[in-house]
Amino acid sequence: MNGPVIDYQAVFNALPGGVALLTPDLVYADANEEYFSTSGRSREQVIGRYLFDVFPENPNDPGATGMRNLYASLRRVAATGERDSMALQRYDVEHPDRPGVWEERYWSPVNVPVRAADGTVALLLHRVEEVTELIRARGDRAGGGRAAVLEAELYTRARELQEVNERLRQAHAREREVALHLQQAMLPAPPPLAHHQAAVRYRPALGALNVCGDWYDLVDLADRHRTAVAVGDVVGHGLRAAGVMGQLRSALSAASRVADGPARALEVVDLYARSIDGAESTTAVSVFIHWTSRTLVYSSAGHPPPALCGPDGTVTFLDQATDPPLGARPEHVSRPQAQTAFAEGSVLVLYTDGLVERRREDIDTGLDRLADSLVRHHTADSETLADALLAHLIPAAGITDDTALVVLRL
Repeated sequence: MNGPVIDYQAVFNALPGGVALLTPDLVYADANEEYFSTSGRSREQVIGRYLFDVFPENPNDPGATGMRNLYASLRRVAATGERDSMALQRYDVEHPDRPGVWEERYWSPVNVPVRAADGTVALLLHRVEEVTELIRARGDRAGGGRAAVLEAELYTRARELQEVNERLRQAHAREREVALHLQQAMLPAPPPLAHHQAAVRYRPALGALNVCGDWYDLVDLADRHRTAVAVGDVVGHGLRAAGVMGQLRSALSAASRVADGPARALEVVDLYARSIDGAESTTAVSVFIHWTSRTLVYSSAGHPPPALCGPDGTVTFLDQATDPPLGARPEHVSRPQAQTAFAEGSVLVLYTDGLVERRREDIDTGLDRLADSLVRHHTADSETLADALLAHLIPAAGITDDTALVVLRL
């Protein structure tokens, strides 16, 4: 049975609360009639303009935090894709007909992400309920008594909570910066390889602490006819993840130099990971490139499969030797490995899940995007191809998980 045809624009305009739609850059895309009425601004004064050009903070109140709190909330929603219900805010508004005259206003905002078809944040829904009259009415009825005191206490507690949140944000930002410096120190540019030069990239998550668990490693083995390349992803984030990452990366690099293949190297690191707090459930994949026989031998510990793109643009995912993540099994079990031939001029791509995984989306969709991008750009040199993959696969709004990428032309 067919239902009625719904005019969503009419529904939007009829909403009883003020609602605005903002781009991730905080430019007004649309707003409903209640929003214009409540704010005292016309559509022409609002749409297409930057939020804080339309509603700047009161310059006469040096202690005002409304704009900073709202900006932080909206940027957080854009970066994380999670809704944010803000505490009661005092955000004064300049009188529309009397420049320089500011009206004391109280608002209860909620900011919600609106996602595009690919899962990225396309718009920010900013809903505001004005509670100025409620606060004033309660104060008047109480003659400035208990109700007014309670409202003042409520506002004071809200300001204190916002100040605590701001201090926490600053502490997280400092930890993020330190962790990123440590990450960069442990992920230097790879040394020149005997056969081909690889391109490597590391991209941290935008505006989040979800950084510093990913790594890459490339090393020519002692016989000079083989190269070991690996990527991995530690569960967790921040300084602790960076420390665990450094230990596992070094362990796998060392094991690869003496192991007869990638499966054996991962088995050694699997045993080592059990002695490291925070290393459990780490994923990793290792590929040994046999240059003389033009063969790839690989093994994966729960990691997304490397992609091999042939000179003709055919993409194959190396997914025939996948086992659970490091430290996931209670007892030691031999890990599988598989091999495949490659043609000269092929491209090998290893990456971590931040490149292909998106919230509320099947992993196969991300792998298809990677394959499409490889087909489109596979004739480019390694450095150009690495940049193209990041540009094509990472949303403009950024990612909520860090990403490591290795591109090697075979």
